[in-house]
Amino acid sequence: MAAPEAFVAQGKKIVAIGRNYSEHIKELSNDAPTEPMFFLKPTTSYLPSGGSVEIPQGVLAHYEVELGLVVGKTGRDIAQADADAHIAGYALAVDMTARNMQDVVKKKGHPWSAAKGFDTFTPISAYVPKTALKDPNDLTLTLKVNGVTKQNGNTNQMIFKIPRMVEHISSIMTLEAGDLILTGTPSGVGPLVPGDKVECTLSDTTGHTLATLTFNAIQRQGGYRFAPASK
Repeated sequence: MAAPEAFVAQGKKIVAIGRNYSEHIKELSNDAPTEPMFFLKPTTSYLPSGGSVEIPQGVLAHYEVELGLVVGKTGRDIAQADADAHIAGYALAVDMTARNMQDVVKKKGHPWSAAKGFDTFTPISAYVPKTALKDPNDLTLTLKVNGVTKQNGNTNQMIFKIPRMVEHISSIMTLEAGDLILTGTPSGVGPLVPGDKVECTLSDTTGHTLATLTFNAIQRQGGYRFAPASK
């Protein structure tokens, strides 16, 4: 990869950690994991800041603001002590979820890649180099919908810290330069409807803004339509 800031164009996968904030686990009535749990999102779901999230017909779309880790050095079986050397920088992201689709397939024990993988379902900020921040484990994540704050959390609330996430993921699959790791979302997730405007910020302990992310929600025309089977 020529430069880590090209991760959106050149990265091969998005690895998303789930259930990494206790209050978010409670709000969705999920069980707490005993080790990092993750799923994959396609890179075709990336949406640069300023774009529009397309909500498919019949879908209840939820926002989840997250800190993203940009992998700068390929590695397998990475020890926690070596994790930082494999991270080039960071980004602010929103993991969009088709919540009603996810709920249906989870109850059936089916995979839920589709609920996370729609085009435009990973809005992403500009790249933040590692040198721009002191401590990734003490950053504030905020998300506003139409000017109203919905999520306001800190990465110090994460159950599994960054070195543990990198160790766990790389023990299962090789992390490649350009990959993005989404580290989980704090509480306050909720729905977006067409016409909503979203503003997100990533800031440090001094209040300095490291990244911003903005996007609109619109109705997708055509494509997949979610219509759950009637009971």
